[in-house]
Amino acid sequence: MVPKPLLDIGEKNLKRAKENGLINSYYVFNVGDDLQLLMVHEKGESNHEIHQLAWDTFQEAAKKAMELKLYGAGQDLLKNAFSGTVRGLGPGVAEMEIEERASDPIVVFAADKTSAGSFNLPLFRIFADPMNTAGLVIDPNMAGGFKFEVMDAKESQSVVVKCPEEMYELIALIGTVERYVISRVWRARDDLICASSSVTRLSLIAGKYVGKDDPVMIVRAQHGLPAVGEILVPFMHSYLVAGWMRGSHWGPLMPVGLEDARCTLFDGPPRVVALGFQVANGSIASDNEGKPLIADLFADPAFNLARQETLKYASMLRRMGEFEPARLSVEAMEYTTLPQVLEKLKKRFKPI
Repeated sequence: MVPKPLLDIGEKNLKRAKENGLINSYYVFNVGDDLQLLMVHEKGESNHEIHQLAWDTFQEAAKKAMELKLYGAGQDLLKNAFSGTVRGLGPGVAEMEIEERASDPIVVFAADKTSAGSFNLPLFRIFADPMNTAGLVIDPNMAGGFKFEVMDAKESQSVVVKCPEEMYELIALIGTVERYVISRVWRARDDLICASSSVTRLSLIAGKYVGKDDPVMIVRAQHGLPAVGEILVPFMHSYLVAGWMRGSHWGPLMPVGLEDARCTLFDGPPRVVALGFQVANGSIASDNEGKPLIADLFADPAFNLARQETLKYASMLRRMGEFEPARLSVEAMEYTTLPQVLEKLKKRFKPI
């Protein structure tokens, strides 16, 4: 969990930024041990001031965590000097610049104890699978399909794939979740931005295990896009993601409400929350007292089946201990502390 003093730092800094006119509205929350900053503003993507605000807030929170002697304080923040963006420095970043529609529902997803690539499966189901999203079949505004930008996390390059025409090619890429990550989705007929997710892999940037990536994602809904209910359906069942204990294991993803967004069992199981809100006049719609109207979408018994499956899968995987496939592949383990353990055996190997 994130202790209240750290959440208070986020609340203080973002409230001040709102009062100063830097941002229009905000919401501070946590998933597991990760502090999350949701901000709505008019500065565009990759804005220096916005990223500086986020970086300063995370740094201040990390300092407080160290004072409290919390384990792993600041481990997700790389020590590089801030150069105008927090991308590549640790925090998961998802940004989306939109032209506000007459009604613009947004769903924000945030996960803990997993990595970039964890949203590949639900993004495919939401925007390309007609068995998941009825709108792909019966909504003429979605009939032209969607375009997916896929990032190659190892080679730092990307490709745009259009569905349904290139559905098989898309699956061929994004099925390798530890390398290929869906970063953006657009509606094909007019290039309307629909989804944005974080893609950075800390271990690939640092060359070693330095903390979890803990991805975030923004998805727009309704009016020629998937309905909120269609966006949530992929999480009706659990599925396996990379991360969990020490970032070195496959684990089942558990959709939970904010109250249950804490990781315990084997540092997990990996958790994901979904927050729904309405954008109204450049801000998060709020009540009469100015409090953001946020819907805690996974705090619903409709997702109990996925939670039960999570426990079942977690139990099965932990019975396997440190044997693959419970543990990540040897390629992924190269970026963990395992090579240091095996180093002392290197010289003892002899030719057969």
